[in-house]
Amino acid sequence: MIKLPKLNTLERRTFRLHAAYSAIEGVVLGILALNEFVFLKSMQGSNYQMSLLFQFSMAVFVLLFFMHEWLKRISNRTRLLRYTALLTRLPLLGILFFPASTNAYAASQLYHYLFLAIFLIYYLGALVINPTINFLLKSNYEHQHFGKLYSYAISLNKVVMLAVTFGYGILLDMNYYAFTYSLPLAGLLSIISLYLLSRIEYVETPVQIRRSIWRAAGDSMRDMIHVLKSNKPYFHFEVGFMFYGFSFMVSVTVIAIFFYEGLDLNYSSVAFYKNAYNILAIILLPYFGGLMGIIDPRKFSVITYGSIVLYIGFLLLTVLFPFYTEIAGIKLYYTLIFYIIAHGVFASTMVLLWNIGSAYFCPPEEAATYQSVHLFLTGIRALFAPTLGVFFYQKYGIITTFSIAIASILIAIGVNLWSYFKTREVG
Repeated sequence: MIKLPKLNTLERRTFRLHAAYSAIEGVVLGILALNEFVFLKSMQGSNYQMSLLFQFSMAVFVLLFFMHEWLKRISNRTRLLRYTALLTRLPLLGILFFPASTNAYAASQLYHYLFLAIFLIYYLGALVINPTINFLLKSNYEHQHFGKLYSYAISLNKVVMLAVTFGYGILLDMNYYAFTYSLPLAGLLSIISLYLLSRIEYVETPVQIRRSIWRAAGDSMRDMIHVLKSNKPYFHFEVGFMFYGFSFMVSVTVIAIFFYEGLDLNYSSVAFYKNAYNILAIILLPYFGGLMGIIDPRKFSVITYGSIVLYIGFLLLTVLFPFYTEIAGIKLYYTLIFYIIAHGVFASTMVLLWNIGSAYFCPPEEAATYQSVHLFLTGIRALFAPTLGVFFYQKYGIITTFSIAIASILIAIGVNLWSYFKTREVG
């Protein structure tokens, strides 16, 4: 049972709505958690096509080049969220008409590209949703409560997600094509969750439009460059994130391929590994949420980045020591027990660092701007890193690919430690 800090009326209402949003999104994310594996195993998609599925989820943030200034002009965030929900979630209903036949997917690539197009539209919603969440929460939570309340909502999200992922994995092992009705259901639930999020109160400010979208895009880029040039600690934080992000995106698509091709896991086994590290993440989130409120994000990032080095390392050991036991149809590799532990630490810390880390470098009114810069840079690395990971894997193999990922992470750790101690010495 979690114990909430003493909150004012606005904080309590905001937390209730954010928690409800997080719970419903937990169902959605629990279904989407097996998407890459569904694409490879049920739809017989190619490795490069699957890398695009993940790439879209991040590369869309490049469009913040145009969106950043436009978002600043929007006075009615409530209407914006509701339109975004309808435009980006309703296309998931089209998956109801996908065939439940291996031959249909083998005979034509049409459904693969339709699937990718639907999820490209779905991920475009993040351009509005992610910066708006930061804006709404930063506007309503006291600074000292921000990290803790956010971690509680994310913990709830993960509890729901792991239960749904586990059940969905079993369902997919029983019926490889259960995704044809599960994904449309996820679309409808996401519309409901975003409606709840849109009910969070905020103070509207009148906005005057004085520039064209192209001038605004130029202003947006200048704003982003100004933020990075004028705030050196934040600039260093984002440099570290670029090296981390490259490593993560190179490895994450390859891990999905390795689970399928290298370890021959079924849906239940993949769901088990995802759930196991998420259970640990849920336990650790409140602690790390409080910790993030009292230490510099660059220092906090060392925990996050160190944990990804460990979990990639333990996954690599599975290549050298491929020993496992099978329990109720689940393949439990011995070295992956340590992978689960390290990934649990990573999951509990990265969700905080990625979503709200940028907000610690700025005043509340600039939180959305700083998060937009952060997301734009995420999109930049997503343009090439996921497909590059598949290239490394197919050209040089799993060991070389993961070694490149680890080397990039170590550079990220070095950048952030150097920046933290340099800033402290100057101060």
